[in-house]
Amino acid sequence: MLNRYPLWKNLLVLIVVLVGFLFALPNLFGQDPAMDIAAPKRAELPADMGDKVAKALTDAGVTPKSVEPHNGRLLVRFESGEDQLKAQDLIGSLLPQGYTHALTLSADVPGWLTGLGAEPMNLGLDLRGGINVLIDVDMDAALAQAVDRYAGDIRGALRDEKLRYLSVKIVDQGVNVTFRDTALRDKATDVLGNAFRNLDLADIDDGGAPGIRLTLQPNEVRAVKKFAIEQNITTIRNRVNALGVAEPLVQKQGERRIVVELPGVQDPGRVKNLLGATATLEYRLVDTEHDLADAINGRVPPGSRLYKVREDGRPILLKKRVIVTGNQITDASSGFDSRSGQPSVNVSLDSAGARRMRTVTTENVGKPMAVVFIETRILGRDADGKAIKKRVEEVINVATIREPFGARFQTTGLDSPTEAHDLALLLRAGALAAPIEIVEERTIGPSLGQDNIDQGMISVVVGMALVLVFMALYYRIFGLVANIALVMNVVLIVAVLSMLQATLTLPGIAGIVLTVGMAVDANVLIFERIREELRIGNTPQASIHAGYERAVATITDANVTTLIAAIVLFSIGSGPVRGFAVTLAVGILTSMFTAIMGTRAIINLIYGGRQVKRLSI
Repeated sequence: MLNRYPLWKNLLVLIVVLVGFLFALPNLFGQDPAMDIAAPKRAELPADMGDKVAKALTDAGVTPKSVEPHNGRLLVRFESGEDQLKAQDLIGSLLPQGYTHALTLSADVPGWLTGLGAEPMNLGLDLRGGINVLIDVDMDAALAQAVDRYAGDIRGALRDEKLRYLSVKIVDQGVNVTFRDTALRDKATDVLGNAFRNLDLADIDDGGAPGIRLTLQPNEVRAVKKFAIEQNITTIRNRVNALGVAEPLVQKQGERRIVVELPGVQDPGRVKNLLGATATLEYRLVDTEHDLADAINGRVPPGSRLYKVREDGRPILLKKRVIVTGNQITDASSGFDSRSGQPSVNVSLDSAGARRMRTVTTENVGKPMAVVFIETRILGRDADGKAIKKRVEEVINVATIREPFGARFQTTGLDSPTEAHDLALLLRAGALAAPIEIVEERTIGPSLGQDNIDQGMISVVVGMALVLVFMALYYRIFGLVANIALVMNVVLIVAVLSMLQATLTLPGIAGIVLTVGMAVDANVLIFERIREELRIGNTPQASIHAGYERAVATITDANVTTLIAAIVLFSIGSGPVRGFAVTLAVGILTSMFTAIMGTRAIINLIYGGRQVKRLSI
């Protein structure tokens, strides 16, 4: 029988509608002005911290709406933005050194909804506020690292040619190489001149020893600086994306600075730490051939170095030669060791690192290997406001090599799941090509976006109202059905964006308005086709069937081409452009479902399975 859906199709439409309402529902609840308080790394908030904060605020005349632990931090909610701003300085003076606090918005969603995984959409920097960070890349350090690499390559080139040198020293961002006599220097000049064409060579006399000074050419200096800032932008973008900060903006500003915009961040302190973090791993063999006591007393063997074990601080002697470093790690994920239950990082190496690891572990079965955790920590700031940094190298794991392994293995010994997660994130994102420093940080208050939200909502409501009125007057009952589908389309868009935890920006609102019009286009095509079938004398049931069947191909073609455009925008765009593309793509898919399958299901319920003499269209 024409125009009858099987039960499973009606159930599918009903389930999609109910799920859409459920996941769109959190967006109807308001957001409280809040403050997020976090303890320093590897520290936990004291159990009475919440009571102290609540009492201090109440004594100062600011009554918080609630003070509650949230994901290892303390979330303080306020009734108004004014209370939030009043509490900012007060809490800052109350917290011990090292604690961070940040303004944010926290959705006031009922617990039963969050328990089902239903969360509201994120709002972009233009709607919700967030943090704007200006980062300076240390170009002097980048050049120094390049010179240091060249120094190692120069030693290797001279050894390969069996040219003995007295010393290879780095002096004022150049490399000085000295020899016993001028004959060796002349031979070395030919070898190094051919091997390092991007370095300038000049003869020198270093304390009576003939030598060569190698310095970077201007083109090489520019190339090093360009690589440093481009690599840092890539690394920072990877770190931010891995953190789950939606729609971040990471772009170059000038020759050595990077701008990072992080909309709606929940923990700005942690994000800032990760932006400049340099944590990595090194895998080294334990030196079992020399006496540890002699090394502790100052007689460290030339090929070894003393470290300390994080767990108990005991000294351990490791070989200087590194097996693999974090730069050779292609993938990393955090988890838990199946046997000990400790936090762990699962590591995958590139081909060169895998070969090196397999060779070393094959040759050293039964011997211990250590994992060195390297991190640059910010201890505070000096009188000039510059960060005081300390490089920490500690052994987090020592294990006996039971059998050879190569590309994939597991590392344990980390303090917490958070540290394992952060380390895996940093290893995946890659290393910074040069040190960075946050020179400016601006927190954009959530209240700044309220006018934008109001104007955006007005544009959506006005646009939808005009479309709804037109459809109801022009297509009558069929127009009312299209209006129901249109409302459901907006609900489904919001639901999908909420499930994806995508970020809604002003361009995203524009995408929703655009898809409202596109959803109506599909119904107009179908309804006009039904009218045409009625004009040529087909029965109402046959006209409905033909209208839907014959318009689907046209609707699909039109939407697929628009979807391709959205995919291209998402692929090559960034920031707001990608937000618009996501909203547009989601809107296309939901509009095809509601305009074709959703309206057909309602029309079938109204007209299907009975004799119809006239259609209200």
